[in-house]
This record gives sequence, structure tokens and C-alpha cells, in this order.
Amino acid sequence: MKKALELARRAGELGEVPVGAVVVKNGRIIGEGYNLRERERNALAHAEVVAIHRACAALGGWRLSGCDLYVTLEPCPMCAGAVINSRVRRVFFGAKDERAGSCGSLVNLFDLPYNHRPEYEGGVLATECRDILREFFGGLR
Repeated sequence: MKKALELARRAGELGEVPVGAVVVKNGRIIGEGYNLRERERNALAHAEVVAIHRACAALGGWRLSGCDLYVTLEPCPMCAGAVINSRVRRVFFGAKDERAGSCGSLVNLFDLPYNHRPEYEGGVLATECRDILREFFGGLR
């Protein structure tokens, strides 16, 4: 999660909402990403999707079985769907997202009867993850 926090800070420095994500397999980071929606003008450029895309490229396939995702903010519906579709084993997230969180805050897509149900845990380094977001949005006001 510390690497994901580092990536979130990088996103914030670029003026992006500071969210970072890493995909880990066997204790090694195989994909990482941070929000790039504004810079790339692309609604799909969320930290999780970027990290999943890079992990798939590193493994040479779309299945991320045995991989874990660490992300600083609870995944939105799109990112939760990407987790399900890529077969990520577990998701660890930091801050809850009361507006779009799809791992328990607003809805829990992982509890629905899809063909894959990842395990998940929220609140990992939650204070640090929340603080980065608060600082960013406070600076905008």
C-alpha cells in the first residue's frame, strides 16, 4: 500500500485526483498505475484500470489469478468490474468512497453472484489515504 500511496502523490502532483494502485503477484509488483483521466482525457484511466492493464501485459494474458490489488481509494463500479473480470484474487483498499465505492460503501459488487468473487479488505492505511485526498481537494477550494 505504501507504493500505491507514492503513486497517488504522483497523480496529485499532476493535478489528477490522487489515487494509486499496484497489482502484486508472489510478493512482487507486476503492474502499477495512478489516475490519468485529465491528462489522457480518458474516462477509463483510473488507477486500478491502469495497474490491471500493465499487470496483464506483464503476465501476457488477461487473467490475474493469484494476484492482489492494493489501491488507495475504494474501487468504483467500473474498477470493481475490472477486478472481477480480470480474476484478481484479493483487493486491499485504503479510504472508503461514500459516493462511488463499490466494495461496501455504496454497493458491494463483490457480493453479487458473478463468476468470480474477489476477497477484499478496506481500511488499509486509511488515514494516510484519506489525508492525501483531503489535501488535494482542500487545495482546489
